[in-house]
Amino acid sequence: MALKQSQQLKLSQKLLPQQILLMKLLQLPTLALEERIKEELEENPALEEDLNDTTDEELYSNEDSDDNSEVANEIEYDDNGDVKEDELKKITDEVGMEDYMGDEEMDSYKYEVVNKGADDESRDFVVVDGIDLQENLIQQLGLKDITEEEYTIGNYLIGCIDEDGYIRRELDLIVDDLAFNYNLNVQVADLEKVLKTIQSFDPPGIGARNLQECLLIQLERKPHKTREIILAIEVINHQMEEFSKKHYDKILRRLEIDNEELKEVISEITHLDPRPGNSENKEATSSAVVPDFIVAVNDGKPELSINGRNLPDLKISKDYQEMLKEYSRSKDKSSKEASGFIKNKIESASWFIEALQQRYATLSICMKCILEYQNDYFATGDENKLRPMILKDIANRVGMDLSTISRMANSKYVQTPYGTFLLKTLFSESMSTDSGEEVSSREIKNILKDLVGNEDKKHPLTDDELCAKLNEKGYNIARRTVAKYREQLDIPVGRMRKEI
Repeated sequence: MALKQSQQLKLSQKLLPQQILLMKLLQLPTLALEERIKEELEENPALEEDLNDTTDEELYSNEDSDDNSEVANEIEYDDNGDVKEDELKKITDEVGMEDYMGDEEMDSYKYEVVNKGADDESRDFVVVDGIDLQENLIQQLGLKDITEEEYTIGNYLIGCIDEDGYIRRELDLIVDDLAFNYNLNVQVADLEKVLKTIQSFDPPGIGARNLQECLLIQLERKPHKTREIILAIEVINHQMEEFSKKHYDKILRRLEIDNEELKEVISEITHLDPRPGNSENKEATSSAVVPDFIVAVNDGKPELSINGRNLPDLKISKDYQEMLKEYSRSKDKSSKEASGFIKNKIESASWFIEALQQRYATLSICMKCILEYQNDYFATGDENKLRPMILKDIANRVGMDLSTISRMANSKYVQTPYGTFLLKTLFSESMSTDSGEEVSSREIKNILKDLVGNEDKKHPLTDDELCAKLNEKGYNIARRTVAKYREQLDIPVGRMRKEI
């Protein structure tokens, strides 16, 4: 078979390192960005904090050195020192970012008309360092008068405790683990003895194997056994299923008590901690949220500012620029290698500075657009004035890709005169009323919360009844949609909302 030469014209898209860096920085909230900048300062000696009162225009102009201007990309700025919108769009939207980022790089939005927003089931947590539960338990174990074998068993059992405070692995399997890993030939009874010791530790309920055992441990550790506590122990021991399903009539008959006594029993049980593993971190996790955007209202007009907080001004090291000049003049091989290393560091520093500037410009352009789109809400704080808004609405207005808008909104908080909340909660799908008016699904959720809040707790509303009441108010909504919204609002089904 003869070899042939041929020409082929092919169009392909490739991401530049600057674009990847920008996309990564764009999705970081303020706190994470602070850490990212610290990391970059530690890793790249060519990047320094600018301790002088340097303006942004001077900081990002890169005019300190001819060598530096060669390695940096040329970016056009406007009179205010911000990246021009046309330049920004070239960087952010030259290619579809989702084609190059893996699933773990993408945020939770859907890139369709009905994208994720306040209506999708998601949870956002502020995570901070707290007390290590296992270390605490091991310290308590070390204070006990036990044998070396029992300490080894206890140490292993503590290692099996999950984040909720439970040991969910079967004890007979742990027996096999100890035999295989530590050459310990023990019985399940030996483990149960040590486990009882661990279950006497703080926080109460730790080391339980299920919810029933967890609640019983806490009730048994009550210093004063009142009638209500004794009855609560009886309920958890022998009527756990009836209690969990709120079949209170069966409990009343079996215990031969009245409604008032049952209320006191329920109060004792509901004040117990079903997840003792999290108890030591509860105060730590209630950390204040750092907003990325701050919206103030002056004379009825919303005004935006972006939280710079502790973000330092950055510059390229003059020492490194001088070193690059010196090594560039030398013809020595080692000098050329050093010159290449230094040039690479300066280039990386320049990209990082420019990406930060572009991030600021992107956040500013997109948030200003959101502010205009939801002007009535930000001006008044009335949630009923929130317009239905999806990612595509903002993307079309600013002329950017959906993925760019998604990254801009991801994990960002906005502080307003009406509270601080996740930016993505402003995004919601639209629904039509009987009059043909487009309303936000968030408005429907607020009405749903009011209906549940004002219901008769002895006869809570079913999903069908909630659906009927919403339809009476002119909202065309199906029962399954009511169930979806109820679950997203963490409202249990009617049967579980029943009270005595």
